[in-house]
Amino acid sequence: MSAVLEVNGLKTHFFTRAGVVKAVDGVDFSVSSGEIMGLVGESGSGKSITGFSILGLIDSPGRIVEGSVKFDGTEIADAREEALKQLRGNRIAMIFQDPMMTLNPVLRIDTQMIEAILAHEKIDRATARERCRDALGLVGIPSPEERLNAYPHQLSGGMRQRVAIAIAFLNRPRLIIADEPTTALDVTIQAQIIHEAQKLTRQTGTAMIWITHDLAVVAGLADRISVMYAGRIVEQGETDDVIDRPRHPYTVGLLGSVPSANKRGQRLYQIEGMTPNMLALPQGCAFAPRCTRASDECKTAPPIQKSGGSRIRCFHPFGEGGRA
Repeated sequence: MSAVLEVNGLKTHFFTRAGVVKAVDGVDFSVSSGEIMGLVGESGSGKSITGFSILGLIDSPGRIVEGSVKFDGTEIADAREEALKQLRGNRIAMIFQDPMMTLNPVLRIDTQMIEAILAHEKIDRATARERCRDALGLVGIPSPEERLNAYPHQLSGGMRQRVAIAIAFLNRPRLIIADEPTTALDVTIQAQIIHEAQKLTRQTGTAMIWITHDLAVVAGLADRISVMYAGRIVEQGETDDVIDRPRHPYTVGLLGSVPSANKRGQRLYQIEGMTPNMLALPQGCAFAPRCTRASDECKTAPPIQKSGGSRIRCFHPFGEGGRA
């Protein structure tokens, strides 16, 4: 299956007065049609900046300094703003954590959805409105005709996020980047939205990157998982391999800190230390100061290598059973 998106050696740095922040520092992955890839990592790992870099949404003092971003075989890392505008919301869409970043509070839902279509297609408003109504129905919104006439403040948080997802799918994009779209929602609504997103990608063949800090979310959603730490991907593989047989000490730590992964009455596993200062990363492996398996060898940056069914950036990966 040919890749919809191929990212190779992507580096996005921020040039501040205090120094250079290497927010994304050599990231590689690909996503195919109908596939969901989970991009996982804690706050500050660079996962959201990766998504923004793909869409060309990096503002000064940040910029892509190196690497390739190919969309349907065409290089877009150095594309002009006009070309990117034609892609955004049309062939590549984004779902934000806060739906109000997508929705205008003073415009009705139908106005916003119709404009999203007319910005990229020359069709009459009646046809566009019909498509908007169908899109709301696809994401499980009851009485879609009524919801089209509503303002964002008249909808619940979960309903607004569904509208944002419907807008993302409106123009039948080839790729959707979802940046923690369910973080602020309760568990029931979260599960419903994840189910709808999964169903829509299967139905439409859209590729999706689901950015999250929660491994439990992507465990039941993604086909593949890429785990990020300090601007680099440290483990990549099929979801079952990464969840059931984690190899990188950081992935093992993330999974160990999930309550459901621990035996009843057992203390939660904790990753020692703090996330590194991105202005002063340690030499070699950025995770080494927090890692129980670190050695002098880790003072040099480990290359990414195949280990079992995954690709690992580590000199001392765990065996088949992970921490267990």
